[in-house]
This record gives sequence, C-alpha cells and structure tokens, in this order.
Amino acid sequence: MSSIPVNLAVEDELSEAVLRRLLKHADRGYSIGTAYRRGGYGYLKRTIGGWNQAARSVPFVVLTDLDDAVCPAELIGSWLKGPAHPNLIFRIAVREVESWLLADPDGLASYLKVKLSSLPTNPDRLGDPKAAIIDLAKESRSRDIKSSLVPRKQSTAKQGPDYNNCLSMFVDQFWDIDFAASNSDSLSRSLAKLLQFKPTWV
Repeated sequence: MSSIPVNLAVEDELSEAVLRRLLKHADRGYSIGTAYRRGGYGYLKRTIGGWNQAARSVPFVVLTDLDDAVCPAELIGSWLKGPAHPNLIFRIAVREVESWLLADPDGLASYLKVKLSSLPTNPDRLGDPKAAIIDLAKESRSRDIKSSLVPRKQSTAKQGPDYNNCLSMFVDQFWDIDFAASNSDSLSRSLAKLLQFKPTWV
C-alpha cells in the first residue's frame, strides 16, 4: 500500500485526536505531516483558502464543527470563495465533534462511569453536544472524570481543566468508530470520504 501524505487543520486537541484516530482506522496508509491547531473555528475560517491552495501539493484534511450553521453545505460555501481542490478533504462534525463520541453510547457510558440510559439516542440532533458530555460527567461515579470534564465552581470556563486530554484518551483507547458511524450520519460520511479518497498529484 502506497503512503498518502496529509496535513491536518483542526479546532482543538480533541478534534485532532479524533481525526488522527479516523485516519488510522481508515487503514489507507495516511502519513500525517503537520497538524495546524491555533485557535478554534475562527482560525480555520481565516486560513481555509490557504489550505485549499496548499492541497495542490500535499492533501489537507480540515475538520471543524457545524455549531450554529444551518447545514454543512452552507458553512462550506461561506468559508470557501471558490471550488475546493480535490485534495482538500473538508469535513464538518454535526453539530460538534463531541457528537461523534456520543454516537458510541456503550463505550462512552463505560468510560464516563455513567448509566447507559443517560446517553442521548440521536447525537447528531443535539444542539450542544459538549454540554451534554459535561452534564453526563456530573453524574459520573468517578471523581477523576468529574474533576477533568466539569468546570470548577465559580469558574467562567465552559469545560473542565483536563477536558480535551480526558476525552482524547477515550478516543485513542476505547472509541468504537464503526458503531459510532452507524449512529451518526456526519461521522459516517466523513469516514467514507477518508476510505474513498484518491489524491490528485501534479
């Protein structure tokens, strides 16, 4: 199998962990070069044109959250001012990358030490998947999970101090990607794109 070199552009540490795991799971020989991660979706929106141009030489995989946009097509159209290069894989998690973790309810419930019945049944339709995970963590039987994921009292933070690292560990070691893809349309489409991708070389 020939290697497929790719660079990554993501919002945060958790998104990078998810994308790296997906590329490994796709088993296509993806070889990751540089991962760009410098400040959320605003950074990606400002730089997407540059990644699109750079994809002519080395394929780029960009992952962002849908958040409040109406649909992925609208977000892509507002970010890209021209056609996407065939080597640009631009994927959008509906509505946040946390939805893809919630799509593996058995694994996540076990990891968070919460009841399986507490997990949502349709994560792609959640308005705020991150808040859903934090609410689950509040119910956790594990003190470590609570202290990692839940914001401290009187803190203005929206997440706990070890949020990204704690969930990245779940992604790396326990996330059942195939089951999650069967439970999330946006994850299923993203995985299919990585499985089918054929780079265009100059």
